[in-house]
Amino acid sequence: MSRLMSAAVVAAAAVLAGGIASADMSKAVIGAFRGQLVISKDELPEGKNDKDTIAKIKAAKLTELVGTPTGEDVTAWHFHYTAFLNKAGARALKMEFYRDGKQYSADKRLDGVDPKSAVLTGDISIDENEGLAKGKAYVIKLVDGNTVVASTPMHFK
Repeated sequence: MSRLMSAAVVAAAAVLAGGIASADMSKAVIGAFRGQLVISKDELPEGKNDKDTIAKIKAAKLTELVGTPTGEDVTAWHFHYTAFLNKAGARALKMEFYRDGKQYSADKRLDGVDPKSAVLTGDISIDENEGLAKGKAYVIKLVDGNTVVASTPMHFK
């Protein structure tokens, strides 16, 4: 019983801390999105088959995020991500935000990555105090050292 409780506590702590999970998806779905970082409101939907799943993921993929004002005149954004890595093997990754795809603006470190997984999922919260600006376009890159393993463009409103 204590092992079960320990596992539940560790899992809950990972979720509350914005931990990283790996997702089980078919090779066809992973191949369709390889190298892409899919930003969505919630976890990605599953379809009846691979073709249906791919269509549902494309429909759930966001191109802009609407922020929430905080009590100190700062906008914050919270989103779910699914990274379809073009290279596995890292134990830690960094999510970097580049304004207009060129100017480095902010980053979030992702620890506890399963080096065997080709798909990672999690939640991120970031705000203007961390370097982002409301109304700007960014390219979000998930990097392992100097290697980009997934990316996506995103407009922060």
